[in-house]
Amino acid sequence: MTLFGKMEAEVEIKVSAETFHDIFSCRTHHVSNMSPAKIQNVDLHEGEWGKPGTVICWSYVHDGVAKTAKEVIEAIDDEKLSTTFKVIEGDITTEYKNFIIIVQATPKGEGSCLAHWTFEYEKLNENVPDPQTLLEFCIHCSKDIEDHHLTQLPTAQA
Repeated sequence: MTLFGKMEAEVEIKVSAETFHDIFSCRTHHVSNMSPAKIQNVDLHEGEWGKPGTVICWSYVHDGVAKTAKEVIEAIDDEKLSTTFKVIEGDITTEYKNFIIIVQATPKGEGSCLAHWTFEYEKLNENVPDPQTLLEFCIHCSKDIEDHHLTQLPTAQA
């Protein structure tokens, strides 16, 4: 059994690719307002929002358990609309030696995009499961962001 893995998933959402990318590259601290049942808080630990090298800490509930993840923003690609995070501390590091999260938005029609999530990881041992439920968690967060934007739309136009 290999300890290295890569998983990908995507979901179409009714949020522009630019907006979705902006949320994860520059306004990560707003995700807790858009997906409050899953994300309790996103704190800035070092650096500044929207800059590579910035360290942020997520407080979230996954599989019914409160967890944390400290991540460094490794890269922001405004052309490809992608942001790369590397997990450096927290619950994920109890099972994975390395864990990279790449979130990318691809335009799809008027005001929609494909939210594409990629996990690249190295397990600490062969008994560690693949992070399938965490990938599903990210897809559900993407849908929460869509729901948030759809409910905010009539207010914004009024």
